[in-house]
Amino acid sequence: MALEVFSDLSERLNYNLPNFPLYVRKGWLHQFDRYAAAYHWHPDVEFILVLDGAMDYFIHGQTVHMKQGDGIFVNSKRLHYGFSSTETDCCFIVVAVHPVLLGAETLAGKAYLEEKFGPSAADFLTLSDSVPWQRDVLSSLDALYREMHGGTDNLLLLLSQTASLCASVSAHLHREQQSGGDEHAWMLIRRMTHRIHQCYESKLTVDEIAASGPVCRSRCSELFKQHIGESPNNYLIRYRIQKSCEMLKETARPVSEIALACGFQTSSYFSSVFRKQIGLSPQDFRKQSGGSSA
Repeated sequence: MALEVFSDLSERLNYNLPNFPLYVRKGWLHQFDRYAAAYHWHPDVEFILVLDGAMDYFIHGQTVHMKQGDGIFVNSKRLHYGFSSTETDCCFIVVAVHPVLLGAETLAGKAYLEEKFGPSAADFLTLSDSVPWQRDVLSSLDALYREMHGGTDNLLLLLSQTASLCASVSAHLHREQQSGGDEHAWMLIRRMTHRIHQCYESKLTVDEIAASGPVCRSRCSELFKQHIGESPNNYLIRYRIQKSCEMLKETARPVSEIALACGFQTSSYFSSVFRKQIGLSPQDFRKQSGGSSA
């Protein structure tokens, strides 16, 4: 399951129905490389319900562990992704709701959504069946999934279920105190990750990444570790490996050529890093994924 993530880390969602910005699907962690989705954000608010297994969820610099029956609400425009550090599978329902569906184009709706789902609101809420109102939200997620995939296409029912779901959560969202600084930090991070995505194939130093902020080297490292959970170099290497996986699966280019195209100076170093990241050699990954051999 490849997410369509752009250079600023925003994701384009493939909504279930045309011109109706509601995303309701079931997923599994094994669909992602190394059981981890890509870092991403979107204007949509998001809900996750774990159906089977367990996963960790990274949101805006924090990590939450969720087991079967647990859920989470992630607010609009927060960087997040789900993963399993032990590479074990997890089945889940994901629901994403664009603000337009909730009346964001009206004056009153825009003001209300800005208060509840804007940068000043809480980044996320964990959902547990031990809390009555949260249990109702989790049940609503399951009901919404069944309605969306039941073949009825009753848009009014889908809309009412979605609005009720978001209304329940919004009543328990509170304002955060440090939103201004966080918003500025995310603007810097988006600039720096954009530089990585645009220049990953060339020799790229931490100083050059920091300069795209523009911030100093130490501030760059601090921002990455605090909000993304890893160093700029680790993020760069992981992105290069991600791009190399795409090339191995989708092209017949030689491994040595792919290594250079992804910013690695030698194919031997590329193979070493690739094996550490993926657990396979590039050649074995290509065979296993059904890619073309040169």
